[in-house]
Amino acid sequence: MAIDVYKYFLKHPRYKKLVGNDFLLVEYKCPIEVEKFKLWTATPFITYVISGQKDWTALDKTYTIKKGEALFINKGVYNTKQYFEVDYCVMLFFITDDFIRRFVKNHKDLLYSKCSDTTNSQIFNIDVGDSLNSLFLSVFNYLNQSNNIPKDLVEIKFNELLFNIVLNPANKDLVRFFNSLVLTNKTSLNDVMMKNFHSDLKIEEYARLYGKSLSSFKRDFQNHFKETPRKWLNKKRLEYAKTLLESPELNINDICFECGFKNPSHFNSSFKEMYKHPPNLYRKLYLNI
Repeated sequence: MAIDVYKYFLKHPRYKKLVGNDFLLVEYKCPIEVEKFKLWTATPFITYVISGQKDWTALDKTYTIKKGEALFINKGVYNTKQYFEVDYCVMLFFITDDFIRRFVKNHKDLLYSKCSDTTNSQIFNIDVGDSLNSLFLSVFNYLNQSNNIPKDLVEIKFNELLFNIVLNPANKDLVRFFNSLVLTNKTSLNDVMMKNFHSDLKIEEYARLYGKSLSSFKRDFQNHFKETPRKWLNKKRLEYAKTLLESPELNINDICFECGFKNPSHFNSSFKEMYKHPPNLYRKLYLNI
């Protein structure tokens, strides 16, 4: 099951953190024994690596990040893999869409108007120059005195972080995404569902990714897809499973969980109902053909 990483860090007392209205800063030291981890977030965040190395896998691509590097992780569901050579320690800067929108609207003169078209990427590499690296390290020092740091100062640091990103031409793809938040002013329901349908999330959690209440999400979903979220998800996951079964690489249980089903028995019965054969027989028939 995927962990809601924003709620996890917000509530967990063991982590050093600074909390504001539209931002959350966390120092996270991952236990060395945790190799693979699945998470989701309805709040975008920047991850900066202090030590160690980790893979971040979105639906279409895997990004490797190591000491001194940073990624912008958009809202969505991700698999991560840690390397065991060094303890993994990072700073996580959770920044809401509203915080980014305010920044863009207040500083339009700094953003690249030619990069105002939308982008479908879920993860963006951030070019970390000397000034941005110094900023990360200065914020890291704040975490050691978190009870004494006023929220206004932390908010200034978050704005400074965004300034460093947008002033660097190497980050133009991420700037394009920042601009798109102002242009669209809402998350695309189609993007949310197509990128995350294979994840084992509750309907309420999909609503959070969409940025709406559960009732608004269900209403918009019905209008867009012409069926209920539960029916659409079941059909989409089974279609995805059918595609995976047509290749011999994954076993049936791996395909079950990869497609968002909670247990193999439910997956088997649902697949048989839709495709007239259980998954193992469907694979045998397909491969023999």
